[in-house]
Amino acid sequence: MAPADRPDMQYLTAAGRRLEYYWTAPYDSDGPALVFLHEGLGSAGLWRGFPAMLTAATGLPALVYSRYGYGGSDVLEAARGVDYMHTEALETLPVIRDALDLDDVILVGHSDGGSIAAIHAGAGQYPVRGMILEAPHFFVEDASIAGIEDAKTAYETTDLPARIGRHHIDGDRTFRGWNDIWLSPDFRSWNIEEYLSGITCPTLVIQGVDDEYGTEDQPAAIGRQSLGPVDAVMVPDCGHAPHRDATDGVLEVMADFAVALTGDELA
Repeated sequence: MAPADRPDMQYLTAAGRRLEYYWTAPYDSDGPALVFLHEGLGSAGLWRGFPAMLTAATGLPALVYSRYGYGGSDVLEAARGVDYMHTEALETLPVIRDALDLDDVILVGHSDGGSIAAIHAGAGQYPVRGMILEAPHFFVEDASIAGIEDAKTAYETTDLPARIGRHHIDGDRTFRGWNDIWLSPDFRSWNIEEYLSGITCPTLVIQGVDDEYGTEDQPAAIGRQSLGPVDAVMVPDCGHAPHRDATDGVLEVMADFAVALTGDELA
């Protein structure tokens, strides 16, 4: 058995792409499951032990997978389009859910993964019991662009390429695929607020006060527009990855939210 931060991967094909995934615990298709959706430079492995910790705290099995272009999934073949998160939410994720019998889910999305979760739930085509969104983006802010410009500078002047390369088959394509589209002039008008009014499930939004890619305007947007209840938590002394920067507190908040949605069924 692989260690918690290097789990044994399985593979499936979705939307014509081979994707890696793993489960934190055996999954019974009659019950609810967590589905982890990683950030723009993340992967299944880069969640490290956090999904297993949330499973232990809630009793819920978690599906953790790497999207196309990330981790050990198929390498990105072409530049990403402005609609790449829509494609993930409306085309790829439904295929994954169907292939793995994921009828009852709580989506756990970080950054790009949070945006994908919001589109998927807000489209109103797929049942979603609840969402946990870490540092999601619903529109592009000046802070987002500044943070991504800083990431480009770091990639060109530090050992960041080597560090990214340890976690993806082709780290350069992974980085460029994310960085180039976010810095494209066409992306400046990207906005998914139209999906927020279609969200009816309970949502927990967690954002670091010192998030280098977004501000409190993001959780405020979903709180104002979602038709489901929204609980927003701003984490002090925390950047863009609350589950890494403030693990214990974030784990407790996430677990409480998930158990409140599923407690009676898991008792």
